Parts: sequence; C-alpha cells; structure tokens
Amino acid sequence: MNIVLLESLGVSDETLNAYAKPLVEAGHTFAAYPKDTDPSVMIERAKDADIVMLANMPLPGEVIAACDRLKFIDVAFTGVDHVDLEAARAKGIAVSNAAGYSTQAVAELCVCMALSLLRNLPQVSQRCRTGGTKDGLVGSELGGKTVGIVGTGAIGLRTAQLFAAFGCKILAYAPRPKENAKGIVEYVSLETLLRESDIVSLHCPLNDSSRGLIDAQKLGLMKSSALLLNAARGPVVDSQALAEALDSGAIAGAGIDVFEVEPPLPADHPLLHCKNILVTPHMAFASRESMEARCKIVFENIEKWLAGEQVNTIL
Repeated sequence: MNIVLLESLGVSDETLNAYAKPLVEAGHTFAAYPKDTDPSVMIERAKDADIVMLANMPLPGEVIAACDRLKFIDVAFTGVDHVDLEAARAKGIAVSNAAGYSTQAVAELCVCMALSLLRNLPQVSQRCRTGGTKDGLVGSELGGKTVGIVGTGAIGLRTAQLFAAFGCKILAYAPRPKENAKGIVEYVSLETLLRESDIVSLHCPLNDSSRGLIDAQKLGLMKSSALLLNAARGPVVDSQALAEALDSGAIAGAGIDVFEVEPPLPADHPLLHCKNILVTPHMAFASRESMEARCKIVFENIEKWLAGEQVNTIL
C-alpha cells in the first residue's frame, strides 16, 4: 500500500518515523509532505496513494476524485467537515478520524479562557508592564458560576467536569442527551441555557442544524455579564453578530479559537477589532501530549484498517 501524509502531524520527524517504521518494514511505502492546499499539488502528491493521511487541511472532492487508487482516508482530527465525505462515499472510500486525542487539551483551554476573561488577565498584564495597577480591573471568580455546555460529546463532558471542579453549576444542551452525562450536567433547552449561564461553552459539531446557531437573536438571550467560548467550529457562531454584541455590551466577553476560515485571518475580520475578546489561532487541540496521542491513533487506524478491522469509523 502507498501511504501519503499531506501535512505535518505536529510531532518530531523521529516520532513520525518511529510510527511509520512498522508499516515500511511490512512492505508498505510512506511519504510525508508539508501542507499545501493547492488542489493540483495535492493531486500530484496523492494520485497513487492507497491511503491518505491529513489533519485539518481541506480535502476537496476534486482531489478525492483524481486519486484512482485511494481506499482509505485517515483524518488526524476529531471533526471531518473539511473532508468531502460525499465524494469519498461515492467512491466507496473508508474514512476514520482521531476521536479523543484532544479532549483534555480543548477542555483545558476553555477553562483557561474563562479564567483569563473573568480576571482580566490581558488587561492587567499590560497595566503591570506600563507601571499601572489593578484599579478598575478587579475581576470575578469562576467558582459559583453557572456554565452552559452546548454539545455533550467527549470534549463537552470533559469541559463540564473541569468547570464543575471549580465549583460551577453545569447546564447542558444537546439534541440527543447522553446517558453517561447524567450526574455531570443538567439538560435544559438551549434558550434556558443561554438565559441562565454566566459562561456558555460551545462543543457541538458543525452540521446543517448548528451552522449559525449562535446568531444575534441567541446572543440577545444571554446575560450582559456572560462570556461566550467557542472551541468547536467557527461557523457555529455569527462572527459579525458576536462582534456587535461585544462592542455594544450585550455580552461581557468572548474566547474564540475557531473561525469561518483557518488562520491566518484576514486583517478586517470583525473579531479582531471588537472589545473584550480573546482570540487564538485554532490551537485548542494542540498540546505536546495531544499531538503525540493523535499520531498514535492515526497509525493504529491504518494498522486496524489493513487488518480488516476499521476503527474510529466515519464512513
């Protein structure tokens, strides 16, 4: 089998080669390339591949269609909305993801953002550097706050557990409540969650029902003292509506790790120019530990698929 990795997995060459070595020794070929989203470049690199590996770079249908030998797409990411699944389905190509690798990393960043916003850390750090004091920037504690979790998959539930450890009350909304969430969260309607939460943390997948879920109307339901966190998918939130809500004081702050496009962002993006926001360049999933974990998972995906036992199955 020809195995082609189309972008870095965020680990050292030594680690990557150690995971690839058993496959090469078994007679398979392995080639790794730096990220290039030009479809013509992707086609040239993957045209003879039986297995394509990638993380969160787009894999458009035209690339999939041009790879006549392609049998398995191995996605080193939890979400797969950047892969043209219809094109893969049409060709009978199997698809697996790396579910679970970043659960702790994403949950920790959400708590980090909440703490930073509540205690005004960016502002007081700047004050301290310029000879100022805390005056006017004394913040609030996380303990005792009500946190609303939208989406109760593995990441949402882990985030709920971490907030609960700080003494927070946890509300949750999901179209299909999960049995294993009982005792961790209290399920309520989305409207109730938005009205009652001091912090709203988004952990839902991107699909037709979640695209634009948090729009001007939904933001209008939130407390003026509330914070919004998004480490899920950018299009779940209407960025322009959020910027306007922040500038008008309709909500107090936001921590945003994901956008409609992958960073680097255009200079005129509305969330780069509004008040009371922390922005990070889609890095919630990325820690040293999580990068190692996902590398292990995606190579195990290949080994299992070659043995006829596909795991982490999307298609």
